Amino acid sequence: MPAPASRPPAAVALPGWAPDADERGNLDIAPAVLRKIVEHATDLVPGTLHRERRVAGVEVGDAGPRARVSATGDAVDVRLELACAYPAPVRETVAAVRDMVATELERISGYRVRSLAVTVSGLREPTRPAQPRIR
Repeated sequence: MPAPASRPPAAVALPGWAPDADERGNLDIAPAVLRKIVEHATDLVPGTLHRERRVAGVEVGDAGPRARVSATGDAVDVRLELACAYPAPVRETVAAVRDMVATELERISGYRVRSLAVTVSGLREPTRPAQPRIR
């Protein structure tokens, strides 16, 4: 008897009335999900940073890349705003972001990038984690 890990997967028998796979329906992915995929893919690229958020001059946390996505058929148009590390080659960072976004969107959702407009909204030095006040 073969070990459990080497057994072939069991065939699933569908009832006779079940439609073929091509006729079962569609999968629609909301633009908000596509937006999150784009923002996450951007965060994966070295050289992209989160920027600090301020309200009335008081720091209230940080914000990552912001994307707007519109989908038509199996293609998406993306507008992306991000901050980059300084000093770093901005063109190389943006090229890596474009590659990562296109790859991750295709891999996760099956959508292809028709257009990708990138705006670099800031350049700043990467911050180091805060040192504890008490040692």
